[in-house]
Amino acid sequence: MNLHTPKIALGAWSWGAGMAGGDMVFGSHLFEKDLQPVFDKAVACGLNLWDTAAVYGEGTSEQILGNFIRNVNRDKVIISTKFTPQIAENTPDAMQKMLNGSKQRLHTAVIDIYWIHNPMDVEKWTPDLIPLAESGQIKSIGVSNHNLAQIKRAAEILGASGLKITAVQNHYSLLHRSSERAGILDYCRKNGITFYSYMVLEQGALSGKYGVNNPFPQGSGRGAAYNAHLQKLEELVAGLKEIGQKYNASPAQIATAWAIAKGTLPIIGVTKPNQVEEAAAAAQIALTPEETAYLETLGDKAGFNTLREWENEMI
Repeated sequence: MNLHTPKIALGAWSWGAGMAGGDMVFGSHLFEKDLQPVFDKAVACGLNLWDTAAVYGEGTSEQILGNFIRNVNRDKVIISTKFTPQIAENTPDAMQKMLNGSKQRLHTAVIDIYWIHNPMDVEKWTPDLIPLAESGQIKSIGVSNHNLAQIKRAAEILGASGLKITAVQNHYSLLHRSSERAGILDYCRKNGITFYSYMVLEQGALSGKYGVNNPFPQGSGRGAAYNAHLQKLEELVAGLKEIGQKYNASPAQIATAWAIAKGTLPIIGVTKPNQVEEAAAAAQIALTPEETAYLETLGDKAGFNTLREWENEMI
């Protein structure tokens, strides 16, 4: 990629509404008028890497982001979006069709990073990336929610055509380190692959905003996943606050800085301008090895498995 990749990506999963969208997963209803200041702040802060997917809000996340991108210099923005096998048509050109929809909604002819969202069938879907890359429609290839064996197999399939995986995107946080324990982080490091960590803040559970007395919105996916376990997270959130005092940083910033300290590129969902500013500042925090280890001890002690319904364990 020609552009310098920042230390943090901004996520648009919670933008828009519909199946797998902001309303159902996050309990929010955010569209252009709410989010334009967020995009503008990102431009001002130099955060230009945006992560979305065709499945988020049935395309509404891509559409909102695309409406913002069309008004700026396309060459200044890095677009990351995904092919989701579960919503693919049962046709030979299913991936091309989904990519066409993404390109249309995002107002771009080229996607910078194109991912297979999950390993529904590595043998079936990985080869379909090859003509997309060879035709220049996608600049680089990523796989998401894949375990180590699936990553290696996808790399073999692509390698036979002279292509390679440049990015892996998995759920990774202080509460969910299965990709690390499975050796995926080490594999990425050895093979020059960028590991993108998503749900670093566990959809806000590690932000310090939510707790026993201030739970997530009822009726949302994250409310169902976290509300019953918020008490288990109190000691970890207190640890994030404790270290945050040293750096004049929020719990969310420390959780983000931890992911960077582990050699990953965190994707931080943003719905407010101040969250963009916080993310930019978090990229400047360098935790010590002792602080990193302390937080991991607290995360393990919480004993809360945050594996979600779309995921498989990496180990």
